Amino acid sequence: MSRDPIRILLVDDHPVVRRGLRAMFAERADMAVVAEAEDGRAACARSAEVDVDVVLMDLRMPGGTDGVTAIREITARPQAPPILVLTVYDTDADILAAVEAGATGYMLKDAPPEQLCDAVHAAARGETALAPGVAARLMERVRGPQPALSSREIEILGLLEHGLTNREIARELVVSEATVKTHLVHIYTKLDVDNRTAAISVARHRGLIRSH
Repeated sequence: MSRDPIRILLVDDHPVVRRGLRAMFAERADMAVVAEAEDGRAACARSAEVDVDVVLMDLRMPGGTDGVTAIREITARPQAPPILVLTVYDTDADILAAVEAGATGYMLKDAPPEQLCDAVHAAARGETALAPGVAARLMERVRGPQPALSSREIEILGLLEHGLTNREIARELVVSEATVKTHLVHIYTKLDVDNRTAAISVARHRGLIRSH
């Protein structure tokens, strides 16, 4: 007895990427692309309108609603479909943000087709699916001797990299300057540095933030 194909919602701001993924899945009898979205806002709307088994979600998209925001909104709904991230970014900041938002899995766009299809099957079963490099990064955070930074600390590092002052960071995160300073003390301690420039350099080297 044949099973119904896994119903997929493709979310990516590049039409060429969506077309390529659709063509790849069209060659398989066990998967079917039933909807597409070009940004996070459209993904939230489409996932509510169409019955899907897996959402294949890009992370960095224009329009004000990125992949992480969309993941958080979709997974907050009752009986939400599992979300498998498909992106080119493999920094700790992106991985942690996606996982903490509720993503079931995290794959990179250079993954072989069979590996990606296996990940879609795993996501449809509610299982975690991680690209080997992503899994290794997460294991390093668990096993590594360096104290792990929280998602808020990584967020602050990203704002530091963009040149924001303590006051600007506080305004961006809607917290007090004292709170920002406390976070900075923890960041410096965990990275074993004593200033912003060194913190950004170490964070880039470890893949905690993206280099611009």
